[in-house]
Amino acid sequence: MFEAVLSNGVVLKKIVESIKELVTEVNLEITSDGLSIQAMDSSHIALIVLILKASEFEEFQCDRPQNLGISITYLNKLLKIAGNDDSIKLKSESDSGILTLTFQGPNNEKICEFNLNLLTLDAEHLGIPEQEYSAEVKMSSLEFTKICRELTQVTDTLNISIDKEAIKFAVSGNVGAGCITMRGNVSDKVEENLFIRVNGNVNMAFSLRYLNLFNKAAMLSEEVVLFLSPEVPIVIQFVFDLGELKYFLAPKVADDN
Repeated sequence: MFEAVLSNGVVLKKIVESIKELVTEVNLEITSDGLSIQAMDSSHIALIVLILKASEFEEFQCDRPQNLGISITYLNKLLKIAGNDDSIKLKSESDSGILTLTFQGPNNEKICEFNLNLLTLDAEHLGIPEQEYSAEVKMSSLEFTKICRELTQVTDTLNISIDKEAIKFAVSGNVGAGCITMRGNVSDKVEENLFIRVNGNVNMAFSLRYLNLFNKAAMLSEEVVLFLSPEVPIVIQFVFDLGELKYFLAPKVADDN
């Protein structure tokens, strides 16, 4: 049997909202340590890794490791019914083929219960090797979202270059070109804080379409961390109380459209 209670149910709503346009079906891996998801998008361009720690749930019980095949599309529809102040309980009896979701209002004035039929999905787990990255950038998630959204007006390819002094976001398209430069800065205000650690110089290009999809997770964390190394996927990490959500995206090469 598996059962977990999250008093701050809105976090689960935000997590599903952050990944629903990238994946429609996932295996929810459950162990005594917590919940995790590892899934590729339908085009096999982006990888999502979600880790939620058992210790951060109000209640968490897992009798044995198990995989629950979940329709993210329908889970998202059900979670829209839950209020932002509701607690959410997830429960699945062994071999029942059902995940039960219970939404409970803060004063117990309303309780909603729904059953979601589980799917049988291939339990494919990718081995992600440990990687020492050439550059690490920590900045305001809202600022990164704003930059990506604004530069999408020019083209779909974002060039990111980093040195010890600054990070540059550059675009070049048929209508023109542009560049936004941000210098390292330590501030008490999250929106003004920018941490840069780099070994040498990094210059890579990525799809803005995917970056904008990833940035839906900005609602989970005030900060985003970017990890980059030449010729390997960028990692975009959002850390929050319940755990972390990471996106991996391969860089574009010169002849990519």
